[in-house]
This record gives sequence, structure tokens and C-alpha cells, in this order.
Amino acid sequence: MTWDFLILGGSGMQGKIVARDLLENGQSVFLADLLDDGAKIIQAKFPNVPFEHINLFNLHSTVELIKKVRPKVVINCAEAECNLTVYKACLEALVHVIDLGSGIPMTKKQLAMGPYFHEAGLIAITGCGSTPGINNVALHHAHTFFDSLHSVEAGFVWDSNIKEFVVPFSIMSIICEFTDMAPYIEDGKWYTKNPLDTVEEREFREIGKQKIFLVRHPETYTFFFYNQNDGLKNVHYYAGFPDHSFNKIVEFIKTGQADDKKIIVVDGHEMTPLEQLSLSLRNKPFPLGYTEKENLWVKVTGTKNGEPKEMLMETVVRTLPGWEDAGCNIDTGMPASIIAQMIADGRITARGSHAPGPVVPVREFFKELRKRKMDVYQDGEIIN
Repeated sequence: MTWDFLILGGSGMQGKIVARDLLENGQSVFLADLLDDGAKIIQAKFPNVPFEHINLFNLHSTVELIKKVRPKVVINCAEAECNLTVYKACLEALVHVIDLGSGIPMTKKQLAMGPYFHEAGLIAITGCGSTPGINNVALHHAHTFFDSLHSVEAGFVWDSNIKEFVVPFSIMSIICEFTDMAPYIEDGKWYTKNPLDTVEEREFREIGKQKIFLVRHPETYTFFFYNQNDGLKNVHYYAGFPDHSFNKIVEFIKTGQADDKKIIVVDGHEMTPLEQLSLSLRNKPFPLGYTEKENLWVKVTGTKNGEPKEMLMETVVRTLPGWEDAGCNIDTGMPASIIAQMIADGRITARGSHAPGPVVPVREFFKELRKRKMDVYQDGEIIN
């Protein structure tokens, strides 16, 4: 038997969202992860979904699993540190692959594998979630209204009705955003700053005023990589968190709970405090009645017909009825499901290794977001 999709990291927050979206769209899925707690939640609703334990740092066992499942597409929802190994495994097993994104160094390595995937007749797309993901497609759409680009600012902001800390996406990735030096591009040159030294406040649709700050994100690289020949000189990427979430994350950092260097022993297993924190927050339920809103935004400046031009793209996401346990994380898992289905049914055809912007069909992608109640705005007007 074969399955349409193999979801690696299928027991985690995003893996569960991807799995449910695929299953509700009539697709078959096979789940694999180091732990099976989240997979049991999916299996309770969909009893015929198989699961297998996997250590994605083991290239051989990952290849063997892919060959056993024989999916149309591998969807990697595991932590970003596994992405390169999964790419290598899919190349060896001759299967299309997508993931939710990596840091800039790994993203460069993944895109550099383009000739190998192209020669094998395979598609690999990194960063297929919200941002990276939706924002990459939004920039590609905006670009068609410009003759040349000058600057791109992008990011995300969100808030919730109940001011209680919940895990936004991956706590390991978020800690890196708060602590790693943030790269940005000005006049075509790379610079870095401490994220928490760059805090400023802006106003955002449906969110209101929120503090944002520069963070390291792969879009800083991929936006420039694909658009520098069209005049792009400046790229800044920002994260925004409501105070109740921002303050809790800073507390994790200050108290050492987010230390990724120190080794501790928990239940006989060696791990870092950050790994322990991640495990303790894994599948943490949202408070009763909890809802979120998120704004994924891209601001573009450039020229059209020799005149200065500016455009603001925004994708507004809200907690969906029936998806309360996912909050706005649907905007990461659902786009991955959409893009994987587009590869499987032939709507995406570009062989090689890519970021989403240049290869995902924009209008069809936006229509799929509309089916999932996500509003795409162009200069304040909904276009999907």
C-alpha cells in the first residue's frame, strides 16, 4: 500500500494541522515522529492513519521509511535542524519534498541542491508555512505591479482574546528569533543587530498597535536572492508578539529555561533546558474560549513607469470554528497542505529546489487560503 503524503514531525503542532487538513480533503497520510503523543490525537479522529517512530537525524532510516511509504510528497514538519537531512533522504528516495523553513545558512544549502533535484526530476520547496510561505507568495504577487523594487519590509504580528501564554508555533524557533543576531540588508549590504535592541511600535490591521523587532528569518535571504536583479537593495524582517507572550518568552530566556548549550539529565535522558522546555510545552492545550488573530504583512517600495510606488500586502488569519486547539497556527500547517497537494496534482511543476514565491501559482494559492477563511489584502482591499 502507498500513501499520498508522508508527514515527518507528524506528531507535533504543525504536523497535526497538516494531517487534518489533508485528511479532510480526502487525502491519505502516513505519520512519523520521534514521539507519538500528537499522532494519537489524529488517530482518535481518523483511526486508519498509520504511525511510525523515526529519528530524522538518521539518514539511512529516514530513506528506508520514505521508500516503505512511497508517498507522492514528503511534508517535513519537524524542527528546522532536520531539514537538510530530510532533503538528502528525499533525493535518495526520489520523492518530492517540502518543509516549513530553516535558518539562512541551511536555506542556502537547501537551495544549492537545486541542480540535483532538477536532474532527478523532483520538486523541493523550503518554507511552505505562514512566513516563510504565504509572505513569499505575497511578495511575488506584489512584484508584478512594479518595474523595479527598492525595499521590502515584512513580518508577522498577532494577538489573542485571552492574555495567557500559549506556544506560538515552535518554542525552539522562537527562542532563536529572540536571541540570535538579526540579519538585515541595507543598500545591498548585510548587517546584524541584537533583536531586542530594535524594538519599535507600529499599527496593524485587526491587531492595533504592537511592538515589533528585527529577527533572523530566511525571507531576508530569499527575498534578496530572487529579487536583487530587479533592483532590491533593502530587506528587513520583523516579528511582533503581544506583551503577555513577549514577556513570558523573555522570562524563559532570563531564567535559563531556554539555554540550548547546557546539558541536563531528565528521566535518564540527556538534553538541554531548551529541549526540556519544548517537551514540556508540547501539545499544551489552549484555554477554553481562546482565539487568536494574526497579520502576515509585506510592504514593498519601488518604481512603476518611472514613478515611486508602494504596496502593502496583508494576510489576516483568525481562529476557525472547529480548529480552536490550533489558534492561528493554521496559517502555517494549512499552506503546507495546500502546496503539497499542488505538487501531487501537478499544479506546481518547477523541478529543482526553491522557496515558494517563484513556483507556487499565486491566484490558485490565494483561492485555497480563501477556502480556509484567510483574507489576503492588497492595499486594504481583499483580493481572494
